[in-house]
Amino acid sequence: MVMVIVGLVLAVPLAMVIVGMYISGPRYRGPESDHFDGVNFINPGRVKAKGGLALVRWMLNRKRGYWREDLTENYGKHPLGHFKDGIRITFVNHSTFLIQVEGLNILTDPVWCKRVSPFSWIGPKRMRMPGIRFDDLPRIHLVILSHNHYDHLDLETMRMVFGAHHPRIIAPLGVKEFLDQHYFSGVTEVDWWEEIEAKDRVKIQAVPAQHFSGRGFLDRDKTLWCGYVFKSGLGNIYFAGDTGYNEETFKDIGTRCGPIKVSILPIGAYEPKWFMSPIHVSPEEAVKIHCELGSEISVAAHHGTFPLADDGEVDPVDDLNDALRRAQLNPESFIVLKEGDFRVFEPS
Repeated sequence: MVMVIVGLVLAVPLAMVIVGMYISGPRYRGPESDHFDGVNFINPGRVKAKGGLALVRWMLNRKRGYWREDLTENYGKHPLGHFKDGIRITFVNHSTFLIQVEGLNILTDPVWCKRVSPFSWIGPKRMRMPGIRFDDLPRIHLVILSHNHYDHLDLETMRMVFGAHHPRIIAPLGVKEFLDQHYFSGVTEVDWWEEIEAKDRVKIQAVPAQHFSGRGFLDRDKTLWCGYVFKSGLGNIYFAGDTGYNEETFKDIGTRCGPIKVSILPIGAYEPKWFMSPIHVSPEEAVKIHCELGSEISVAAHHGTFPLADDGEVDPVDDLNDALRRAQLNPESFIVLKEGDFRVFEPS
């Protein structure tokens, strides 16, 4: 009996290591830069995500906030197929938005899956349905990926999008090889500050973020993470993706890419702050970013769908409202959309 227990104790971690190796993605190979040392990508200011021991400490001492599962299919209005009269932004869920500008339909970090995990039976599960039924999407011209984490790059969803729409895909350095391995085509890789043309009068610039990457045990920080600025004559749109707070970075983005009409900023997965702050901003920090960017208006993202940290379902929105009040800002300057809701932003 003792031998059986010892065998199990040894077998479980070994199995975890083997699985972690198997699910790891390929690593980027390219010239060194100020944010790539030839092996790993590096955050501005060399800030690092917490490591394995900190993860164990968090997992052993978690104080989970309250979440209520509601999988009612209460979908929003059928999106317009074509929109040119300003900027139309629809919140689908988590970090998935439908951005419509200059007749271009852009989908950010698309996730329609039930769990954001390498497995269908374990990992953070969906607590609210996507706001748009997948089959109701208009023709998607462009998919934007901020990095390779499961809650931002879901292979099942990507296969659905690619099969139905065959869009062009924009991804950070190193992510193209992973997508190539899974038979996606039309992938363009970008580095920080690189600008590409998406369509007449619409350009996309990749911008720095403070985060990390990896899908398994062997690919930590082996591919890049980034945000994006969509530049158009109707106004510039900033999509932050996933990021921790770095004052210089956001002031730099505001200076180099401004004026910014609309920012899509994360507000969730920030507790406990001692563990999450290098990689996720709090609502209070999101308000600071809104101000440092000089954004005309901001839209909340990365909340209410998957319980990724210890903040509860409504904590991010409550804390955002408190932060706006303390900063003496108009609540309408930083809005929270329900899944399926949209907002139209008129040209300046």
